[in-house]
Formats: sequence, structure tokens, C-alpha cells
Amino acid sequence: MENPIREIAKIAHQLPMVVLQDINKRITDWLASGGKEDDPYIEQQLRFAQNVIKRQEVS
Repeated sequence: MENPIREIAKIAHQLPMVVLQDINKRITDWLASGGKEDDPYIEQQLRFAQNVIKRQEVS
């Protein structure tokens, strides 16, 4: 998988602003606490973003 942060950036325009802000805050906090860009936590944020987009398509 490509860098999960880059993947989130590619789909960011499809996300509601409040969701994008939440993901950004979580990732920023994670990295500030010593986490790495390729940690499973960042991949979890990508999956969350993808799921939000899928739910929007169904609604």
C-alpha cells in the first residue's frame, strides 16, 4: 500500500469537512506523540475515511 496519508489526501475532497478535520487532528496527534506515518493506526484512519465515502454513496 502507498503511504496511507497520501491515500487520505487523494480522497480528502470526497469527505465532509468535519470528518477530514477529525482525521487530521488524530493523525497530527499521533505523529506528535512519536507515531510513524506507516503505523497501523494511520491505516485505520484511511479505512475510516474510505468507509465514510462508501456510506455517503449508499445514502
